[in-house]
Amino acid sequence: MRHVGENLDTVLGDYLKPIETNWQPSDFLPDSRQEDFPEQVRLFRESARELSYDYVAVLVGDTITEEALPTYESWLMDMEGVNQAEATGWTPWIRGWTAEENRHGDLLNKFLYLSGRVNMRAMEVSTQYLIADGFDIGTGTDPYKNFVYTSFQELATNVSHRRTATLAKQAGCPQLSKICGVIASDEMRHAKAYKAFVSKIFEVDPSEMMLAFEEMMRKKIVMPAHFLRETGVKLSQTFSHFSDAAQRIGVYTTNDYIDIVDALLVDWQIDAITDLNDAGQRARDYLMALPNRLRRVAERTKIPTLEYPFSWIAA
Repeated sequence: MRHVGENLDTVLGDYLKPIETNWQPSDFLPDSRQEDFPEQVRLFRESARELSYDYVAVLVGDTITEEALPTYESWLMDMEGVNQAEATGWTPWIRGWTAEENRHGDLLNKFLYLSGRVNMRAMEVSTQYLIADGFDIGTGTDPYKNFVYTSFQELATNVSHRRTATLAKQAGCPQLSKICGVIASDEMRHAKAYKAFVSKIFEVDPSEMMLAFEEMMRKKIVMPAHFLRETGVKLSQTFSHFSDAAQRIGVYTTNDYIDIVDALLVDWQIDAITDLNDAGQRARDYLMALPNRLRRVAERTKIPTLEYPFSWIAA
């Protein structure tokens, strides 16, 4: 992977913002130094009252996923070609990406705490489980597969946070709308970075990159939220209920998954890549046919209508 990352230092500025001028969670929260802090909090809580049950459930799941950041950094640091002792190359990118992502869970956690809508202890237990359990997303230490995953995952989180921003505004919660909006913007910028890394790999190793893309699509991209769990609830059940809630309110749906596959095919110009070996050509054929195949399956999918009683949401 070194030949892909050797000039990375010169482009970090395109994808990471200067720390001193970047936004911080406190920019969007009541200021505890001010005399009117209690009034600011009261207004904050009032603005969150109209958020629907499903919406709060999805926001909590998104927050837990964002706060499991130690897992994601350790996973990326374990990729082939990454040397933590180096001050150049992939290490500063991963650390810079982690530093920006760290603000997302921090900000959402504080919002939920101040909103009064959430059983914070139950949410914190789920967060600790997600970090302690770790996850296996089928990439191993292969950077090609990892960058397919991160490209997809950052696009998916952009969709999710962008939709929660829109719904928050509609529910009369403008501050939450701003919060979700700035997070969505970060996710899109990070998606552009990972997509650019993959584009470079396609230039230098097209067949192996194509095979990695195909393998990840055959396995299906499993979001970190797939590993959510609550006390006394089986591992897969919490995610299933979370996913149902997200689909009911249109935050992240099966069609969004398919649209992201379509977007990656276009961004990486899969149909135009040349110099593929036979296996690479077969992989490209599979990938180009995949969105239509997935849409046929999606047409038969029904979304459960029953709200699930999450332990995270205050009575």
